[in-house]
Amino acid sequence: MRILGIETSCDETAAAITDDGSVVHSSVVASQTDIHARYAGVVPELASRAHVERITPVIREALADARTPWNKIDAVAVGHRPGLIGSLLVGVSAAKALAWSLGVPLIGVDHVHAHLHAASLTQPGDPSPPPSHTDHFPALGLVISGGHTSLYLVDSPTAITRLGATIDDALGEAYDKAAAILGIPFPGGPNLDRLAASDDADDRAADLPVSRLGPDSLDFSFSGLKTSLLYAARGIPSSPTQRLPHPAPPPLTPERVRDLAASFQRAAVRAVIFKIERALDAADAGDLGHNARRLARLIVGGGVASNSRLRRELADLAARRTIALHIPQPRYCIDNAAMIAGLAFHLHADGVIADLSLQAHPSATC
Repeated sequence: MRILGIETSCDETAAAITDDGSVVHSSVVASQTDIHARYAGVVPELASRAHVERITPVIREALADARTPWNKIDAVAVGHRPGLIGSLLVGVSAAKALAWSLGVPLIGVDHVHAHLHAASLTQPGDPSPPPSHTDHFPALGLVISGGHTSLYLVDSPTAITRLGATIDDALGEAYDKAAAILGIPFPGGPNLDRLAASDDADDRAADLPVSRLGPDSLDFSFSGLKTSLLYAARGIPSSPTQRLPHPAPPPLTPERVRDLAASFQRAAVRAVIFKIERALDAADAGDLGHNARRLARLIVGGGVASNSRLRRELADLAARRTIALHIPQPRYCIDNAAMIAGLAFHLHADGVIADLSLQAHPSATC
């Protein structure tokens, strides 16, 4: 089944053509980094206007790259939640128009759930394709991006139960704010990662906290880490009794910025690894409810899944816990339409078909 996927949830305009939920024949992503760089963050109005300008040429390019004429499209899928409402509306409107004009099914896809499908994507002729869809489940799922940081129990591509989520900043958002504190240019997350990965970076230059939120919580919190980084950058002692009077802040030399970036990255990744291990332990103990069982697989998705230290420590965790790690190629970690079209194949198989009343929703289903 050949599906045209459309994705416009934030600041990437994307379209893709996939077969049978995994084989990607084309994936086109038009980034807006150049538009938002001067603001050090995404401006929703500018994002939606850029989507309007780019959606048609991006779809045409995806069809051309896949050498697929319109009459070979079997369904149209679109990420319709969650995201920036103005951005979502552009993609949903385009998908509705195309599905109606082609006379094919319209499938609405949860953008966050689609990130969990990205590790299943492959290209025609790949020498080592990922395992089949059924081989992935049951699994522990982790989505880490600029807008979401959540753990899931994943029983199938369409049976997903949230176990925990951030109670404040998403990890990608925390990375961007940390970069702003340190004067690292936009896009903050990838640039901070590159700086922190320097050979001579000292990731113990600052003792930054790892939030645990109680003995059983599977939620995340990164606001305290961000505040501690701010104190470290300004030379303010972490203990309230030591704060006044305090000396003038040390200069943020390039070496100091590098070391603080590495210290932040170490603490952020440790927080994620800690929660994954806690969830795996809870599953082993039968504490995740009626679906509880030993989870032998970890599926990871989202933009922060391309982070170099996180990928390395996830691989170490998988080896230590003897679980299979399924993580996308970096090009499928970012927002893309191939994951939308891929998950849509399974939704269609389950009979989940939308009509022209499909709405854009800024919030997630779970």
